[in-house]
Amino acid sequence: MALSVLVIDDEVQIRKQLTIGLNGYGYEVITAGRGDEALVAVAQQQPDMIILDISLGVGMDGIEVCRRLREFSSTPVIMLSIHNEEKSKVQALNAGADDYLTKPFGMEELHARIQAVRRRIVIGPDVSSTAEIRVGDLYMDLVNRHVQVGGEDVHLTPKEYDLLRLLATHPGKVMTHRTILSSVWGAEYGEMDHYVRVFVNQIRKKLRENPARNLRYILNEPGVGYRFVTPDELSRS
Repeated sequence: MALSVLVIDDEVQIRKQLTIGLNGYGYEVITAGRGDEALVAVAQQQPDMIILDISLGVGMDGIEVCRRLREFSSTPVIMLSIHNEEKSKVQALNAGADDYLTKPFGMEELHARIQAVRRRIVIGPDVSSTAEIRVGDLYMDLVNRHVQVGGEDVHLTPKEYDLLRLLATHPGKVMTHRTILSSVWGAEYGEMDHYVRVFVNQIRKKLRENPARNLRYILNEPGVGYRFVTPDELSRS
């Protein structure tokens, strides 16, 4: 079965050139010209590899697209740019890219980079690769950052959403206070456990958790942190 590659570039000619070149190596190519189109394509078509231009003319740039992708997908990303400065490379890698290629480049080099990334990428079993999460009455659309409970929209602040997404994409895994703080607020907040408690309580209210009915999406691990309920646990409650 052919490896599927999503090419994200706002220039039609570049998309055509890469499609022809990658087809020549036996890849199945999908294309997108904008960031929002790319997020939908990843969620719906689940490509094996993503080639992403750092400079997209309309809407989100490549850095923001990569960050958004990493909220729901672990698909390898090779970032393309006309800039060869260290700052640009670091920015791309920090956003979640797996490799960085400077334009212009030859198709042989791109093919070699794709193969090299595939060889070294190991996707752990606890990493979510789904664009949607459904547990009980809770529904999360990770592409559009949309949350519902019982079919009704839940309005979360950006930090509340980031915290809920972190837990929900690792169901059953205990996330320590320090891990949550570093992931959602930054490493400098590592000792501020009360932030987590306050935000978890706010999220629980919005998700309509009901301890009396043993309805909990976010479970306490006393003295350690929190974990998200697994579907099996919720069905037994």
